[in-house]
Amino acid sequence: MKTPDTNAKRILVVEDEPAIGELCRRVLTGEGFEVDLAASGKAAQGMIKKQQYDLFLFDIRLPVVNGIELYQWLQDKYPQLTSRVIFTTGSVIGVNTINFMRETGRPYLPKPFNHKELATIVMETYRSIEN
Repeated sequence: MKTPDTNAKRILVVEDEPAIGELCRRVLTGEGFEVDLAASGKAAQGMIKKQQYDLFLFDIRLPVVNGIELYQWLQDKYPQLTSRVIFTTGSVIGVNTINFMRETGRPYLPKPFNHKELATIVMETYRSIEN
């Protein structure tokens, strides 16, 4: 039985498209992360309550609780974790979403993205919270 690596970096990917979630799992596992997937913001909330994460990748468009609502919930419940969020979306971004993204100052990865773009934004964000 493998013992858990207590030094492993852990990321929660909140993505309702299974193919993109699996792509993220493959790429980020290759970068040394333990990857948990949540298909909705509501599922992510339950996971965040039970597990510590080093980073979060939130899709903006999610069922039940969207990425913006999830970020606002995180800001309310665990404000120290908001600096660990990266946003992504493949949809056309409206003015309200653009304004929200500017206000948060969090990095954003537009879909479609490739392996390198994903790995780069995640590793840059991880390095910024380590310092």
